[in-house]
Amino acid sequence: MNHRLQRSAGPAALAVSLIAAGIALGGTAGAAKKPDKPKGRIVRLNVQGKVPGKLLPTVPRARNADRVSGRTGATLETKCAPTSVDLGSWCLQASTFPFPPEDAGKNNYFYASEKCVEAGGWLPTAAQLVGAAARVKLASTIDDSPLTATVDQDPTDGLKDRREMSATLITTQAGSSAAGSQGVSDGAKGDPKAGEPDPIPVPANPSPETLQYVTVFDNGDAGGFAGSRPVGQAENFRCGFDKQQGDLSDEQ
Repeated sequence: MNHRLQRSAGPAALAVSLIAAGIALGGTAGAAKKPDKPKGRIVRLNVQGKVPGKLLPTVPRARNADRVSGRTGATLETKCAPTSVDLGSWCLQASTFPFPPEDAGKNNYFYASEKCVEAGGWLPTAAQLVGAAARVKLASTIDDSPLTATVDQDPTDGLKDRREMSATLITTQAGSSAAGSQGVSDGAKGDPKAGEPDPIPVPANPSPETLQYVTVFDNGDAGGFAGSRPVGQAENFRCGFDKQQGDLSDEQ
């Protein structure tokens, strides 16, 4: 009796196993046919490593993509101050440096260099000023056009041809008297190991008359050289600047 039951149970068990296997395979096949749907689309880059132009309209833009920290690119661009002229890679003051009346006569080469640096810029060279003559109203002669040049028009203190200081230096002599000297301090001693004698004290000469800055003038918008003056003498000047990043407070 038991032997018969075992013989008849074998085919039944096999059938159940095959059905179970079929259900399992069918479930797996169904899952393979219906995978999780991807949330995005894969875009292949072109040979330049960029998104193909025809697909650009379909590429979603990042939220706030036109802004950095909430500010537009226009406010982050480098630009010149309203009081200066844009000369491409740098800026030049549209008019001469506005030093206070109490500093009149003090505006020599050292003063000009210091004030331009304090303002965040530099004293321009003669080449820079001459090159900018067609764009900036440089100082000029009294017979020049006041529309394109800075001309003296105040007869109450006389009428004079004008010129401007540059950072370019020249000298009329050779040696320390031409380039300046720090002198020799009292108490300076020679090197005894080298058998040097004690040097003779000499006063410093940081502003020699023979060291001069080149001056320029408008010269009919073409720029020209107007001689030179000792570094210790006063003259009008203007400052040059690097372009600055736009005011981030302009636009939120």
